[in-house]
Amino acid sequence: MKDYELRVIPGCPNGEAALELFRLALAAEVNSVEQLRVRVVRTEEEAMELGFQGSPSFIAGGRDLFPVTSDAALSCRIYPGPGGLAGLPSAESLRSAVHREQ
Repeated sequence: MKDYELRVIPGCPNGEAALELFRLALAAEVNSVEQLRVRVVRTEEEAMELGFQGSPSFIAGGRDLFPVTSDAALSCRIYPGPGGLAGLPSAESLRSAVHREQ
């Protein structure tokens, strides 16, 4: 069973919504949210060490579910969606990403 982690920066405006979205996706795809934890990334050094791509980041087994090639940074993250760019992935795309990682 994989570990899941939501990585956020302090004050992330999408942090709470991201946590709920991740919980729902895990409940639907792996029938459990017990292995989900939240990690607050506080420094540029920590961001570099983790390869942190912005807040919120959805991680499964140590891998970003939505990998990108940009430099690591303490910043907010945007996701492409059917209505354009947004601060969160769609529920469907997150569920699909979780499903692929099983």
